Amino acid sequence: MKLAIVTLLLLLSWPEASLSQVAVIAHKSVPIDHIEKSELLDFFTGDIKKWNDEQPVVILDLKPRGDIKKAFYKFLGKSPSRMKSIWLKKMLSGEGDPPLSMKSEMELLEKVASTPGAIGFVGQRQPTGDVKMLLWIEEEK
Repeated sequence: MKLAIVTLLLLLSWPEASLSQVAVIAHKSVPIDHIEKSELLDFFTGDIKKWNDEQPVVILDLKPRGDIKKAFYKFLGKSPSRMKSIWLKKMLSGEGDPPLSMKSEMELLEKVASTPGAIGFVGQRQPTGDVKMLLWIEEEK
């Protein structure tokens, strides 16, 4: 019994268990190789609609309300519900549409790889597929 408690405590204190890791990814065609937090927020709130080369920005989001989505929006300083409110306001005012919501990280990864101008996020350090990693977010939960 004592061994089980010690093992559980070790697992709970394991460094990787206390981190949310998110990779911000984009289609290979986007004209940047790195993105700053403020610019990322502007893309995800719809304030920036085109890349520097005038290619339309396609924002992709995750439907599941898991740790990855929470960590991403926490990094941006917004909650998922606040972001939904921002997108709804933009949609109702005719200023833009909410991001496309993908059912899984794999679906999001595939959509980014196949959609010029797309940007999104997944919980993988080395995203597979034909995408460009723009930013690595590693935050404590």
